[in-house]
Amino acid sequence: MFFKPTRERAVFFTLASLALAGAALAQDTIPLPAVLPKPNFIGTPSDAPAGANVEKPLGRPRPIPQVPKGTVNLALKKKVTASKAPYEGSLDLITDGVKDAKQGSAVEMYPKLQWVQIDLEAASELSYVLVWHFHEQPVVFRDVIVQVSNDPKFVEGVTTLYNNDADNSAGLGIGKDREYFETSEGRLIAANKVKARYVRLYSRGSTYTDPLNRYTEVEVYGLPSK
Repeated sequence: MFFKPTRERAVFFTLASLALAGAALAQDTIPLPAVLPKPNFIGTPSDAPAGANVEKPLGRPRPIPQVPKGTVNLALKKKVTASKAPYEGSLDLITDGVKDAKQGSAVEMYPKLQWVQIDLEAASELSYVLVWHFHEQPVVFRDVIVQVSNDPKFVEGVTTLYNNDADNSAGLGIGKDREYFETSEGRLIAANKVKARYVRLYSRGSTYTDPLNRYTEVEVYGLPSK
């Protein structure tokens, strides 16, 4: 039997094709395989320090993004270097997989602008960077900048994934991202499938009672290099 093409049939087959394509795409992705630590506090106290550039908490769990199947935390147990030796703690705590807010879980870095850098050991396609500076209290870290590169000195081929330095006090350019309160969710930063081996994270103190920089854990999600 011969069916005469109609506009309705054309629309139907187009929608069916899109549905099949969407189903195939869904099979090639998984939810981001990140496990969050237990919250150390609930909500944001009304007396917590803020500012014009600080975004308000969502008040609900963050949506879980989809990532390519095979995505893992490439930073786990990887080597970490820094702009200066820590004030207290060892750099390997940043990629040891322990991210709960407890004594001894965070590396304390000296005041002013400091950075830590993770060597993923191979250039890989990256989906997200997830960082916990210090979530024992809802503090706000300043000049949070996350960059990736294949150059360990970060001179050439540098891609900035996140920058909330609104006044360029870090000297790395004016950032358009917002400052935020630290929570057990950490800060999830999209890497947009950039290929890189090194991840460098800057900060310049916080609204905590002392001027130190802190890192509890950094996870870098991507596809292992083949």
